[in-house]
Amino acid sequence: MAAHSPEDPISTIPGQIATNRLLPVVTIEDAAAAPALGEALRRGGLPCAEITLRTPAAEDALKALAANDDLLVGAGTVLNEKQAGRVIDLGARFVVTPGFSLSVVRHCQARGIPVFPGIATSTELMMALDAGIDTVKFFPAERLGGLATLKALAQPFGMVKFIPTGGVSAANVRDYLAHPSVPAAGGSWMVPVSLINGGRFDEIERLTTEAAAIATGDTD
Repeated sequence: MAAHSPEDPISTIPGQIATNRLLPVVTIEDAAAAPALGEALRRGGLPCAEITLRTPAAEDALKALAANDDLLVGAGTVLNEKQAGRVIDLGARFVVTPGFSLSVVRHCQARGIPVFPGIATSTELMMALDAGIDTVKFFPAERLGGLATLKALAQPFGMVKFIPTGGVSAANVRDYLAHPSVPAAGGSWMVPVSLINGGRFDEIERLTTEAAAIATGDTD
């Protein structure tokens, strides 16, 4: 990755995610596939990943991917402080939670790791703001009403940035990213479990390339 000065927002983790505009959300069942997956993402133009803690292989996969300096790797589906501490020790550079947990937020803050808690309501947004958080995961985005709900929440919370995740796809990601309060979106359509399990990393690279082009508007 290119070097940036400390004052440059691109040098921050949220800044790097915003530059990519898309955060691949990965569920991986075999840690041995992690290096090839990371290379497919990098070659496809999205050198970043949220590894969800949904499988027994997730932590080993996270550790393997975090060893690649060309990738920005974080942990998702972090449910408690113990998990947060463990994934940070394994090399996670950011933490994502499905809901708001003050203990997880405080642990990450104490260790200097960006954390993006999941929110679904204005009450949770106020809790996030009270905890010093201004970038949140809007989850599950489509189930909660999609862009219409995000717009409604953004009106009274103009200082908050949203990373919509859950039901985000190639068909609707442009609409989310067009909103000024959305620096990036999370999605899994470019990294389906079936392709990872099948070792079809060329196909993952192709899907990632297409997704990156959609996110940056570099399409016909």
